[in-house]
Amino acid sequence: MNTKVVIASLFLTAFSSNVFAFEAKFADATWDGVKVPDGQQCQKFGGKSPATPKLIISKIPADTSSIVLEYSDRDSEKMNNGGHGRMSYTLSTAVTEVEIPSIPGHSFDIPSTFKVIEAQRSPGWDTAGAYMPPCSGGKGHAYYVTIKAITDDQVTATTTLEMGKY
Repeated sequence: MNTKVVIASLFLTAFSSNVFAFEAKFADATWDGVKVPDGQQCQKFGGKSPATPKLIISKIPADTSSIVLEYSDRDSEKMNNGGHGRMSYTLSTAVTEVEIPSIPGHSFDIPSTFKVIEAQRSPGWDTAGAYMPPCSGGKGHAYYVTIKAITDDQVTATTTLEMGKY
């Protein structure tokens, strides 16, 4: 195969994967992506009504039916890749931007627009629930959320938002 064709093909593949990039940011200024806000850690380490951060998602691809949220601890093999909870948020209509509300940590009592895909993976460490807030005991672990747009059970866009260290 011609080297120019291969390079052009790789370029188009890389470019096309970015066509459906979308954006995410925190709706609450207390979440700055650097440090997990005081009180938003798990109850085991003094959290006060901890919850997922409220998010604003924009540039959502057309025909997106839901947004998947995967909460993770980059410094814990067990709790990485969605270990702090994986859930979907249903979009009732086609939108290009949405504000996703917070859900409480340590609980399965969540709004009907959310569906638990996988509860947090360490219910013996702290209280079980759909979402476990950052829970490293202040050891400087890096927390993040991976956000995916879903259309017909296919991921059409993805981005990662750093939640901060705790």
